[in-house]
Amino acid sequence: MTNSARSGAAMASDKRALRKRGRAFRLNSVKRRWQLFLFLLIPVVWVIIFNYVPMVGVQIAFRKYKIRDGIWGSKWVGLAHFIKFFNSYQFQRVLINTIRVSLYSLVAGFPLPIVLALCMNALTNQRYKKFVQTLTYIPHFISTVVMVGMIVQIFNSTTGLYGRLGMIFTGQRPDDLLSQASVFPHMYVWSGVWQGMGWSSIIYMAALSSVDASLHEAAEIDGASRFQRCIYIDFPCILPTATILLIMNAGSIMSVGFEKVFLMQNSLNLSTSEVISTYVYKVSLTASGNDFSYGTAIGLFNSLVNMALLVLVNFISKRVGETSLW
Repeated sequence: MTNSARSGAAMASDKRALRKRGRAFRLNSVKRRWQLFLFLLIPVVWVIIFNYVPMVGVQIAFRKYKIRDGIWGSKWVGLAHFIKFFNSYQFQRVLINTIRVSLYSLVAGFPLPIVLALCMNALTNQRYKKFVQTLTYIPHFISTVVMVGMIVQIFNSTTGLYGRLGMIFTGQRPDDLLSQASVFPHMYVWSGVWQGMGWSSIIYMAALSSVDASLHEAAEIDGASRFQRCIYIDFPCILPTATILLIMNAGSIMSVGFEKVFLMQNSLNLSTSEVISTYVYKVSLTASGNDFSYGTAIGLFNSLVNMALLVLVNFISKRVGETSLW
């Protein structure tokens, strides 16, 4: 046997020995920490049963589903429902409306909780700080139905605050904002920002609580103002948290909430308020639609786009800022 053959056999033997030791080490690690793995087993089983097992039903997106035939007995039609959606005259409108509202919500709603958290952290009066925090958290606990009811009552052009102020300042009844298609995205987004801004700032406040106080003391000695300390100390400390949340928000950019849009929707603003979630409801769950396969295909398309956006934004973040979900 040549020297090269002997060295190759020795390397192969070493690799097998390393793999064997690695397996033994992992097995011993599991035995020593079996309580932790037992706790880990509970959420894993939960996810498998309630998240992955129901995904078997996704296949009705590729079938002509009929209740009496069941999932497995329904006829296989392949990508027919997807092609039907892409060729539909509603496709472009609902896609544009969904992207418009989602991007608008992200651009308007993502930076404001960061600004609010930085401002809260800068307050020195603890009583005033707690009062403002409570005031900004309260809207989060208002239900969607009550929230939309408040919007309708306030912006009613006849009996609402908006209508009464219009009569006082102009002497005539103002235009009905709720029926104007161009106003719907602004009303939807900014009411959501008002409702969720305080609650979303909690995670940034938690991140700011871990900032080393000695950094602020050193900056004060060097003559830095409070604003400069916010920009050069506080903001960099919460930047990794903000990046992770931005990635997660970008991954759900196609998921516009159904309830609020549906409650604010009417026949006059339908051109901008018809999003994918409300369209799926109308074509698959109402008596006039009742096409479960078509609705499932649209929902699957929506989920795949969200997943692709999540992977893309995570990849960009990892390459640019070295912060990512995985």
